[in-house]
Amino acid sequence: MSLVHSLRHLDETDRTFQSESVDWALTKLRDRALDDQISSIVTTGAKVLDLGCGRGDLLARLKSEHRIHESGIEIEGEAVSEAIARGLSVTHGDIEDSLTSMGDKSWDLIILNQVITVIRDPAAILRESLRVGRQIVVTFPNFAGWRTRYQLALRGRLPVTPSLPYQWYDTPNIRLVTVKDFRNLCCQMELKILKEAFVGRATGGGFRPINAWPNLRALSALFLLTGQEKR
Repeated sequence: MSLVHSLRHLDETDRTFQSESVDWALTKLRDRALDDQISSIVTTGAKVLDLGCGRGDLLARLKSEHRIHESGIEIEGEAVSEAIARGLSVTHGDIEDSLTSMGDKSWDLIILNQVITVIRDPAAILRESLRVGRQIVVTFPNFAGWRTRYQLALRGRLPVTPSLPYQWYDTPNIRLVTVKDFRNLCCQMELKILKEAFVGRATGGGFRPINAWPNLRALSALFLLTGQEKR
């Protein structure tokens, strides 16, 4: 076995271990916060690929509401088994490696729901997703929200919020992003933003829409993207 192959195998093993050791129950509420907005984007009968689909909660809803032709990719084996038991087409794999074998524009919509902060190369994933999909929807926790700023500025501690529920030592996040940073990345990559949506914490629990100053007020953000048309 070559050194390169050995290092790649160790990296894949480490990523699988990290995924299966994370308490994903902490993000259950956050992960469903923008499902209504995602559902409003999906058209009846669309081909939808959910990258990092977990147990398939979102895919199951979209299949029920829009009769989509669904597929999902998930690295955690137990979640894959549960999704398959629900009648969903989900395969076990690493999303950073799974797109390379797919043909151009194979999907109407690619979903990246709360996953870009846990992958090594978000820009590469966005680029590959727009190669294989006509549109992509991306959601992520906003690191510039006022709760985060408060905990950093006044408490001097890394934030623990409804959208970032982990301690620094057990978080799966290896990237941090804000609304402004993501807009800037889209500009640099020449991606067209078709829609934005933002949510904050609602009184009594749950989430509510945020319409003004999202970089300061939003806990989570949604962007619907497509590539710029070539002239």
